[in-house]
Amino acid sequence: MNLLLLEDADFVAADRVVLADRRFTHMQEIHRVAVGDSLRVGRIGGLMGKATVLRLEGHEAELAVAFDQPPPAKLPLTLVLAVPRPKMLRRLFQTCATLGVQRLVLVNSYKVEKSFWQTPFLTPQSVRDNLILGLEQARDTVLPEVIIEKRFKPFVEDRLPTIAQGTTGLVGHPGPYPACPRAVQGPVTLAIGPEGGWIPYEVELLEKAGLAPVQLGERILRVETAVTALLSRIF
Repeated sequence: MNLLLLEDADFVAADRVVLADRRFTHMQEIHRVAVGDSLRVGRIGGLMGKATVLRLEGHEAELAVAFDQPPPAKLPLTLVLAVPRPKMLRRLFQTCATLGVQRLVLVNSYKVEKSFWQTPFLTPQSVRDNLILGLEQARDTVLPEVIIEKRFKPFVEDRLPTIAQGTTGLVGHPGPYPACPRAVQGPVTLAIGPEGGWIPYEVELLEKAGLAPVQLGERILRVETAVTALLSRIF
């Protein structure tokens, strides 16, 4: 991890934390810290700063912490994503947090298998755990907002137009559409479908909600690749 993220429950005083979980193990096995060493830390939802190791024992570490740096700015992005297969979903949570996605909306689609919605990776704790892994990688402290919308049509017709209003609305979809724009200024609402893309009916509804279809070329990309490629191009 590139940033040691701290929870409110870790604090034993205003400037002291005690760690005894995977972060403690990581400090020992990866960073190989000793008393007096410094580490980059951040408080979830708050500032970043430095920690000094005060005490190391067999089962826990005590750190003195000070925070003086804001986290990096989020992308001005609402990412609407058709739920992918579970193994990919776990990685996508981490990727979205690493890239700085501000809001992630998971939606249903005709090509989304019903079983995907039963994955344990969609439980609130699992979502949070994977987002934190992404934040640790990127040196960020602010969790993306995650919204789950299991009914595609009501979401796209009733709520998406309000979300997309005042933004550049885009639908990533293979086909005879304009190329995805580069270096867009201002907020963006981007919808990415399942592998194989949205069905025509879904593209039509997304267009009516204010999102214009765009493409990245003739190659069909995996969802996790499409997310990275589109965000890199747009921002």
